[in-house]
Amino acid sequence: MDKKRFWQNIMGITMLMIVTMVAGRMGMMEKNGSWAAEAAAGKAQKKNQPVVVIDSGHGGNDPGKIGVSGQEEKAINLKIAMKLKKYLEAADVKVVMTRESDKGLYRDSDSHKKSADMKERCRIIDEAKPVMAISIHQNSYHQDSISGAQMFYYKNSEKGRQLAEILQKRFDYVLGAEGNRRSAKANDSYFLLLNVKAPIVIAECGFLSNPAEAAKLSEEEYQDRIAWTLHMGILQYINDTDK
Repeated sequence: MDKKRFWQNIMGITMLMIVTMVAGRMGMMEKNGSWAAEAAAGKAQKKNQPVVVIDSGHGGNDPGKIGVSGQEEKAINLKIAMKLKKYLEAADVKVVMTRESDKGLYRDSDSHKKSADMKERCRIIDEAKPVMAISIHQNSYHQDSISGAQMFYYKNSEKGRQLAEILQKRFDYVLGAEGNRRSAKANDSYFLLLNVKAPIVIAECGFLSNPAEAAKLSEEEYQDRIAWTLHMGILQYINDTDK
């Protein structure tokens, strides 16, 4: 092979390598651009996540209602709240909890702990700017035959009423259509309903004064059914308000 042919081959190989490298670099840039676009879309999606606040009623030195077999309302509330949190997060809802342990939302130095506790719950909810909030509770009555769930909303809140009615209807799954005889009820005295800006519902999930219902409310499986029911109602509300 003469020198001219040799250098022509070298130049050809060199040009092929350059073209290959440039093509690879462009492909990498395109791929990286795609990744960047996907990441940006994911970030935007996270930014637009609906926010829901779950308030687990009572806690700390406030046990709430005491069941016929000694069940403390605060513990049942928290268990249902944590299960609800799990279900909502699995549905890509951002969840803010007012409490995740058996602690009241007050300081030891507060002279009026209940008042401090309630004000702190309101602060957490308002700061989160949620699409809605739910405060989980259990009920009690002097007649032990009374049972069932009931949702309460602020009387002047149309969105609160819509949310409460959706959740009330959903309890057909837990109690059956015959057992779920109550209606969502307006209220103008509950502290959270009066002082929280977002649509909010007080969810009284059952009566600890009723022996049969109190026993169910202490069961993991029943608590899970309640949490699933609340989560389905919340998703329905979010979907309806997005339309």
